[in-house]
Amino acid sequence: MMKKVLLITYYFPPCGGIGVLRCLKLAKYLREFGWEPIIYTAENAHYPSYDYSNLKDIPEGITILRQPIFEPYTFYKKFTKQKPTANANNALVATDGKRDWKHKISVWIRSNFFIPDARAFWIKPSVNYLTKYLKVNHIDAIFSDGPPHTNTMIACLLKEKTGIPWLADFQDPWTQVDYYQRLSLTKWADKKHHKLEQKAFQHADAITIVSEVWKKDLESIGAKNVSVVVWGYDEDDFKDLQPTFDKKLTITHAGLLGDDRNPKLLFEVIAELCHELGENFRQAIEIQLIGQVDTSVIQSYTSCGIANYVRLIPQLERKEAVKYVVNSQLLLLLLNQADNAMGRIPGKLFEYLAVQRPILCLGLPDSDVDKILQQTQAGQTIEYTNKVLLKKQLISYYEQFKAKGHLHQQNLTSTAYTTRNLTQKVATLLDKITNTK
Repeated sequence: MMKKVLLITYYFPPCGGIGVLRCLKLAKYLREFGWEPIIYTAENAHYPSYDYSNLKDIPEGITILRQPIFEPYTFYKKFTKQKPTANANNALVATDGKRDWKHKISVWIRSNFFIPDARAFWIKPSVNYLTKYLKVNHIDAIFSDGPPHTNTMIACLLKEKTGIPWLADFQDPWTQVDYYQRLSLTKWADKKHHKLEQKAFQHADAITIVSEVWKKDLESIGAKNVSVVVWGYDEDDFKDLQPTFDKKLTITHAGLLGDDRNPKLLFEVIAELCHELGENFRQAIEIQLIGQVDTSVIQSYTSCGIANYVRLIPQLERKEAVKYVVNSQLLLLLLNQADNAMGRIPGKLFEYLAVQRPILCLGLPDSDVDKILQQTQAGQTIEYTNKVLLKKQLISYYEQFKAKGHLHQQNLTSTAYTTRNLTQKVATLLDKITNTK
């Protein structure tokens, strides 16, 4: 008989972006491993983008429970005089304008009155609704997907009320995540965050996190029964792609590009190469930035004099973004310049691996990302400050491009990174906490 798991997630179709894929892909494959997913998600959510192509992955006949949510971003955009269509979800790391006093006041209010995050007012009504639902509908396990860690707290309180086994999934840590340091926290609010985090650790029967370094970080502050489940990629999303390589030496970054990943040195090196290698290089090079880009990044490449070689592409539906990625000559992966960067593995890494294009990563050697790149022979990690090596590598790419017209990549991507296999790992953990085989 199929067991049932309640998946608590804020991000679900028609939401766009990469954050939606964690629970969506789990829901897609869980039935293969003996688990029937029941989705609990937000109605009328303020998503950063919309992507209706994700609807195809929702399993037929699945139960989806949606409840209204209060979203503060409409008030934030009015207060800061942003357009109604502006993406304010990532305001801590990327904005379309200056971080003025209105922005600072908004961050302070969000930091101290919305704990654990901007969706905090969804916790109580969700717990009330789901408590009633679970009285008449049998569930074998609960799976929560955070952040937003509002999801984590909903699941935590449900576990406290019902005793149903709970697997707490952390796409990002809570108080250890890089953008936590950007919050304008009072001592009371900081203490509240840590108290709720510890409560989650105590109530969760198992915890999953996306990297080995972050697993150790969580364990260092008291988390127990922590396993690593990386993001991965869905083979179905890439099986029919036939690349037509760009005629230019395109360097493509897909996804949010915040100020904490501003590749200033890369822009400086490209500007130097435009001067040193002359017209042939200038005719060949093109940088493609797909998605939301912080104004500091735009200012950086503009001040270097290479704005003519940068193409800004607005947020796209994922299937369209993947076409740009698969046709690109070189894929740019930028790790956050933050204390926890050793363990950050962006979800886009696995999508980059799936399309088998060479990857240039700016980040820390020996990080979890660097180890994956070495294992798969998919690319190289260079520190943000290593100008000599960065310039040498770009010249090497240019020489390869001149000789062959495209860059070649030997990519040893492992099937261990497919979402089907990663879902099996989650299903095994669910079996374990519910004492079933």
